Amino acid sequence: MSHKHRRYLAAATLSATLFAGGLATVGYAGYRMWSGNRVDGSSYLPAINYSLLGYVEKLAPDNSIPAEGAYLGTISIPSLDKTINIYQGTTDATLAKGVGHYKQSVMPGAIDNTVLAGHRDTVFSHLGRVKIGEKITIITKDGSFVYQVVEKRIVSSNDRTVIVPTKMATLTISTCYPFIFFGNAPKRYIVTADLIAQM
Repeated sequence: MSHKHRRYLAAATLSATLFAGGLATVGYAGYRMWSGNRVDGSSYLPAINYSLLGYVEKLAPDNSIPAEGAYLGTISIPSLDKTINIYQGTTDATLAKGVGHYKQSVMPGAIDNTVLAGHRDTVFSHLGRVKIGEKITIITKDGSFVYQVVEKRIVSSNDRTVIVPTKMATLTISTCYPFIFFGNAPKRYIVTADLIAQM
């Protein structure tokens, strides 16, 4: 085999490999967008407690509930060393932009359960670093809210004790678990915090 032929064969092999990799990447991204648009949050949150559905609408008129994908504010978690944008909703298209606010939960700062979700391979890839007692700050148009972490736990994807109403201003953060896992992760990593200050 000539040197010229070997170079041609190597270039052709590299081109085919890159092309296949590109197709796989596009296909995976397309699948995530397709599956995310089919459901609202079921891929990233524990099982929904259906007694919770609609309770936010009873607390606020329809026109005060932000539209899907609307920017709500930011969340700062010291142990992650970053500030992340929060958007309304938990479809895959919304979570691709940052942290998602579960639409059937109250807005940050309100008395009850504020539920946020994010991808385990992007915004919450290091959520396991969060410590009990750590302070998490959420800033929205309504003010700044400081929460203190009181619990961390790992639950199954069908756990119905996470997304439930609470009697005080509570923050629940959810992501899929294990953090490194191919396919649909079977569990959820949950961080719970209580509101301790409002500015």
